Amino acid sequence: MGTTQHSSTGAIDGASRAGDGLITAVAAAASAPDFWRMPVLVAVSGGADSVALLLALRRIVPRDAVSRLIVVHAEHDLRDGAAADREFVAGLAARLGLPLAWRRLAVRDAGGVRGEGIEARARRLRYEFFAAAALEAGARHVAVAHTSDDQAETILHRLLRGTGLVGLGGMPAARQLHPGVALVRPLLGVSRGYARAFLAACRQEWREDPSNADTRHARNFLRHEVIGPCADGPYPAATAALVRIGHQASLVAGAIRSAAEHLLEAHSTRLGDGTVVVRTAELSGLDRHLVAEVFVTLWRRERWPQRDMTARRYTALADLAIAGLHSPRRNAPTADFPGGVRLRVGPDGRLEFRRTERPVCGPVRRGPHES
Repeated sequence: MGTTQHSSTGAIDGASRAGDGLITAVAAAASAPDFWRMPVLVAVSGGADSVALLLALRRIVPRDAVSRLIVVHAEHDLRDGAAADREFVAGLAARLGLPLAWRRLAVRDAGGVRGEGIEARARRLRYEFFAAAALEAGARHVAVAHTSDDQAETILHRLLRGTGLVGLGGMPAARQLHPGVALVRPLLGVSRGYARAFLAACRQEWREDPSNADTRHARNFLRHEVIGPCADGPYPAATAALVRIGHQASLVAGAIRSAAEHLLEAHSTRLGDGTVVVRTAELSGLDRHLVAEVFVTLWRRERWPQRDMTARRYTALADLAIAGLHSPRRNAPTADFPGGVRLRVGPDGRLEFRRTERPVCGPVRRGPHES
């Protein structure tokens, strides 16, 4: 069961500085001219980070836009203290004069998708609720309270699971949650300690989820058994170092993606019947990984199913493109890819792709490295 945590009533070193830093970060994330023009949803679990985010947004929201700041709370059926957390959030929203939208999510009984654990299912249902609430309210932004500590844990978690460069970049500061709705992370450059110091300065309590201490969960294990001891011991800058390498990976991945988009635009043609022709002669002298990214970009641009398109498949396409005219071809060989995408290899080495199945429209799904 969750417990209510009280901020210290005494002086806390750096509390004022932490408050200023947190407010500055949130204000920067909400600085777009049209940010407050439409309703803004802030996801509040009752934990310290989300409560700090809510207080910061309430402090900076323009007076004429206060009614457009809406608190959203997802009550999961995973632990006994969930109802008490919801009551806490409802009371906080009422005290701040803000509307509240909440939903009880039946995580245990909900149908899952392949390879989805219960934590991933809870996250998926939570984000689906946030998207639905945003659409109902006419909101364009949903703010969540991921901090730099969460970012470090995400990067290390993905690294140990064997992620690629894109996954190593961690969580983006903003991403599409649903067409027309952005998920934003104003606290991504703010530490967890800053959030708690800010609450202490505000004399604001929060709810503590006891499951956060359960190291049987991978993220908690990394937090308490790996990153924590490193930061308290020989690597005091462990969190900052992980975040920094993630940022650098994100920049490199972005540069590779930009180059791949340019190459695809320059060396491909879409025919009237929907066929996409990739001219391989111009790609044969390029780096294999860059050429593989060209085909990742092709799949993304054409909105072809990517779930079963593994790195091995993209690399195989890169090898085929690099071989170009030097690879013997007979009788225009073909190959089928997941989602009904058929490849035909032309006699001149060009690759012709065509979707043979009608796309199935459905809700926006997160990619394998999105959070």
